[in-house]
Amino acid sequence: MDAEQTDLWQRLADYEIGPPGAAFTFAQRLARENRWSGEYAARVLSEYKRFCWLACEAGHEATPSDAVDQAWHLHLTYSRDYWDRFCPQILLMPLHHGPTAGGTAERTRYYDQYAQTLASYEAHFGEPAPLDIWPGARRRFVVDPLNARVNPADVLIVPRGLAYGLALAIAILMLGLVALAIT
Repeated sequence: MDAEQTDLWQRLADYEIGPPGAAFTFAQRLARENRWSGEYAARVLSEYKRFCWLACEAGHEATPSDAVDQAWHLHLTYSRDYWDRFCPQILLMPLHHGPTAGGTAERTRYYDQYAQTLASYEAHFGEPAPLDIWPGARRRFVVDPLNARVNPADVLIVPRGLAYGLALAIAILMLGLVALAIT
């Protein structure tokens, strides 16, 4: 089935989250809260709509990517919009967010669901999910859970390669100072 030819897809495509005419739109808030560009946030929002279609129509439980999950979390904070308009008028059904209970069995279940979601995405939308928004299952459930959301106003964020280079330079400088002190 071509997802984009369905009535559900037309309702999703036409749907805007939040109050009409808001000075600070949902997409702008999504970008700010995740430190994304406006263009990337708009793409994530489009992928969130594709995820919602899959959650309703794929025939199995769908699991979002982390970026799509951030859009879903933010949408849930617009609770009146989500529960009073989106679910009953756009999806025509409730869509509950079910976080993991933790543990190996849950990790395996969500890993498998995510892999199945990616396969359904390609089957229903006729193209693979974009990797910058929908990474592979290993990245999503093994690598990405190690990340932490931090406020850059509170910390200095240094890329790993630069940090190693600086550490090496400081070590060489210290060895040079020690060598000078000995002689």
